[in-house]
Amino acid sequence: MTKPAQPTPNQNNLSLDQASTPDYVHWFRHAAPYINTHRHKTFVLMFGGEALQSDNFQHIIHDIALLHALGIRLVLVHGARPQINHNLAQLQLKTPFLKHRRITTRESLPAVLSAVGSIRLQIEALLSMGLANSPMYGARIDVVSGNFVTAKPFGIHEGVDFQLTGEVRAIDHDAITHNLKNNQIVLLGPTGYSSTGEVFNLRAEEVATRAAIDLKADKLIFLGEQRGFLDSQHKLIRELTPQQATHHLTQFDTPNHEQYLHLAGAVQACKAGVKRCHLLSYHQNGALLGELFTRDGLGTLVTAMDYEAVRQATIQDVGGLLNLLRPLEEQGILVYRSRERLEDEIEHFAVIERDGMILACAALYPLPVDDTEPASGEIACVAVHPDYRKSNRGVQVLHFLEQRAKHLGIGQLYLLTTHTGHWFMEQGFEKVELSELPSARQAMYNYQRNSQVFRKLID
Repeated sequence: MTKPAQPTPNQNNLSLDQASTPDYVHWFRHAAPYINTHRHKTFVLMFGGEALQSDNFQHIIHDIALLHALGIRLVLVHGARPQINHNLAQLQLKTPFLKHRRITTRESLPAVLSAVGSIRLQIEALLSMGLANSPMYGARIDVVSGNFVTAKPFGIHEGVDFQLTGEVRAIDHDAITHNLKNNQIVLLGPTGYSSTGEVFNLRAEEVATRAAIDLKADKLIFLGEQRGFLDSQHKLIRELTPQQATHHLTQFDTPNHEQYLHLAGAVQACKAGVKRCHLLSYHQNGALLGELFTRDGLGTLVTAMDYEAVRQATIQDVGGLLNLLRPLEEQGILVYRSRERLEDEIEHFAVIERDGMILACAALYPLPVDDTEPASGEIACVAVHPDYRKSNRGVQVLHFLEQRAKHLGIGQLYLLTTHTGHWFMEQGFEKVELSELPSARQAMYNYQRNSQVFRKLID
């Protein structure tokens, strides 16, 4: 009896069920570019005193420890409003508010300092955990806090002295940077110190914003009650420019609202050079990791950068184009293009790219015409990543090429398609006969594909 032939290594590989690959393997592979990008970058993370009372705060601490382990330099800024209110209630003290700020009297200052000091010790204790079989095991995190924030009095407004309520005068960015380079987490609270030795009660949002600006941080992250910035219909807005965010700020009735303070801080930081600001929820387990290590994130991004815009393709985009086009070519939706052909024709392509991934593309080819035919071009290779087909990215890249056609003096655009004719009709194309194609393009028509011909006149 003969033994059955043993499969070759290649056969073994082919027999593997890719669907059985654990989710965490896929997650790590997709997160790898972000891990490399974020290493040695400075992030300022602000959370209010409400976050410490959340059941999810221990998970936030675990995620902070993970970010630290991945080489991210972290500055944590905590608030203390509910804890201060609790201390004041126990002392039967009331502090008036004016201009949406607490007037910190000398009598109430001990309640403020007690709350801030207690929170600092709580956070330091949580970051010092090292229990076996827990995410903190072996973390060995050094946390540094101190007199990094210099404050000044908020002053007298409308004839009222705000006493020991202050605002940030300066951040000791050199000292903070020194500690960050020594692999330590820096912890800041809502207090600052004056040159005369007084302590001032500050807004944590202002401390975080100023710290991010002075440290030239790569990110400023606010953890709040909501999962990001919500519009008037309570729908999450994924991305805002500072100009758009400023418009939303004018819609608030109460400028002390948490979302207002976070959004205002993000706008100020972006305008001062912080590249990206994020608004997340402290209730959502894993929000930090989901925002920082996935392409779409979980909250709201405020950025002045062209986070995702249509642009001319370059030779570096060929690999991404291949990944986007191959599945459509295998389905017969697009004509096969080799790597060499893409490299030769790359100047005809426009792409939308996000964090190194090509989300959409299209190409514009000027068509040869004779003296009797108007200047014409062909739109080809219109493709959108499957995860983003419900967006308007296809429309964006098509409009980009229409503008390029105008610049080139092209008066009419043609395209040939076997599957997406209705979509192109929605974009202003009309179905025409093959005979209406420029004669040179007719000669190259593939009768086996039997593509429909569409045309659009360019104004």
